[in-house]
Amino acid sequence: MSSQSSPIPAEALHAITKTFIIAHDRDDDAALAQALVYNAGRLAWRMREAGLTTEYKTSVSDVVTAADNAAEDFIATTLRTLRPEDGLLGEEGTSAPSHSGRTWVIDPVDGTYNFTTGSDYWCSALALVEGGPEDPDLVHFGAVHRPAMGYTWFGGADFPTSVDGRPVDHLGTVPLNVTPDRTCLGGYLHPTDIADPAVNALYTAVVREFATVRWNGSASIDLGNVSQGNNGCWMQHSVL
Repeated sequence: MSSQSSPIPAEALHAITKTFIIAHDRDDDAALAQALVYNAGRLAWRMREAGLTTEYKTSVSDVVTAADNAAEDFIATTLRTLRPEDGLLGEEGTSAPSHSGRTWVIDPVDGTYNFTTGSDYWCSALALVEGGPEDPDLVHFGAVHRPAMGYTWFGGADFPTSVDGRPVDHLGTVPLNVTPDRTCLGGYLHPTDIADPAVNALYTAVVREFATVRWNGSASIDLGNVSQGNNGCWMQHSVL
């Protein structure tokens, strides 16, 4: 395990967060979520460009950097200030109980392994849910920003899916003749799952129905691509 170092001082992160809070204290939830993932993604991007070390959690592919922690701290501090009654659940350990019944679920850098290797296939993601975040009663919305491409997906129960504010075609408009053998399957299967004969057999049975398969390493981006019709379907056995 390598020790983390951050190219951004704590005082600078505090100043960035404070400035953001002042600028967005009147935002509604939807506007706030999109602004948060945009700025968290940009913060992580700048930190990577300045140089980061990587810390390994459970394996060489399960990693975290100072950028993950800084981006999560930026989002969490903002929400603690602007939405103090709401709960928080963060990928990198942020946790706060909900007094409103709502919880913000934070993934500051989704696709961290890609992030650490210089790939552009990563994003910052945020969702607002009602009820327990592990099994919510309602997902109000999700926001995903991919810094390398500069766009933000947003959508939810009462928000038609959009990219940078432009609506995407509803999935129901996909022609009925687009069968699995005419489109792409996205997803992921960990090597330890591939080694499990039962999981492997089920996954292979699904995969062979599709024209092609893509494993890119960020579920949030993958699902955004499905919403736009770039991929036809997405599957990961450990994600419900």
